[in-house]
Amino acid sequence: MSTAFNDIKSRLQGSMVALVTPMHPNGDVDYKRLADLIDWQIDQGTHCLVAVGTTGESATLSMQEHSDLIRYFVDYVAGRVPVIAGTGANNTAEAIKLTQDAKDAGADCALLVAPYYNKPPQEGLYQHYRAIAEAVDMPQMLYNVPGRTIVDIAQETAERLADIDNIVAIKDATGSLERGRALIEALGDRMVVLSGDDASSLELIGHGSKGNISVTANVAPKAMSQCFSAALAGDLATAKQAHDPIAHLHKDLFIQSSPIPVKYALYKMNKIDRGIRLPLIWLEDQYHDQIDSALIRAGLLPD
Repeated sequence: MSTAFNDIKSRLQGSMVALVTPMHPNGDVDYKRLADLIDWQIDQGTHCLVAVGTTGESATLSMQEHSDLIRYFVDYVAGRVPVIAGTGANNTAEAIKLTQDAKDAGADCALLVAPYYNKPPQEGLYQHYRAIAEAVDMPQMLYNVPGRTIVDIAQETAERLADIDNIVAIKDATGSLERGRALIEALGDRMVVLSGDDASSLELIGHGSKGNISVTANVAPKAMSQCFSAALAGDLATAKQAHDPIAHLHKDLFIQSSPIPVKYALYKMNKIDRGIRLPLIWLEDQYHDQIDSALIRAGLLPD
C-alpha cells in the first residue's frame, strides 16, 4: 500500500461527524451556517468531517450541488481535519463522477454507500466498488447500511475488496456487534473498521474499531470527541463518563428518519435555520417535546 494510503488510514479514527447540510427555509444550501458548523465541530475536537453523507441529505442534492459542497468543505476546512466526501450512488458511473470530483477538490477519502434500490448481488457489489476504485486513485471507504439501502455488503465481499489498494476502510452501520467484531477479525490491518451506529459504537471500539461516524456528534461534538479519544487511549472509564450523559441521544435522534430529528435539534440550539428538502419534512409537532427534553437532559439546552 502506498504511503499516502497508509497515512489516511492512520487518520481515520475517533469521533467523525456525519455533518448535516444547513439549509434556508426555501431549501437553498446555507453556506454561512455551514462554515459556522465546521468551525464549531473542529473547535469542539471532532477528528474528521463527513461531507454530504446520508445525514447531509446527499439523496436530495443535485450532482452539481453535491460536488460544490465537497469542494466548499475542503477549501474551508483547509487541512485542519480530514474531510471524507460522500460520493456513493446506485449508478456506478455517477459514483465514479462524484468520486473524481471529490479527488479533484482535494478530499482525503471518499465514502461510498452500497448502491441502493437496485438490490445487486454480491458479485455486482464487488464489481461496482472495484470499478470506482480503479477509475479514481484516491482512498475510498465502503459504507454498509442495509437498513437504508436494502442491500448488505457481505463479509466475504468486504474481504475481497480489502485486497484493492485504495479501499482503505469500511463504515459498518448494521448496528450488529457480532458483524462488527467479525469484520475487525477478518480484515485485520488491511482495512480500518469504523462504526456507523452511535448506540453500539463505544462497545465496538473495545473490539478493535477505530472510531465512529456519528449523527449524535452533530449536537454533542465535545462529548463524543472526549469519549472516543479516551476509548482509543484505552481509558474506558473516562470514555464512559463522557458518553453516559448523551447516550440517550442515540435513540432520540432517530425518532423519525435521520436527519429530521437532528436538524430540529440543531435549530433549537440556534446552529441552523429551519430548512430541509422534500421528501423529508420538518420534525412533526408531536415529537418536539421529546427532542427538547433530550437536549435539556444532555445539557445542550437550558432547563
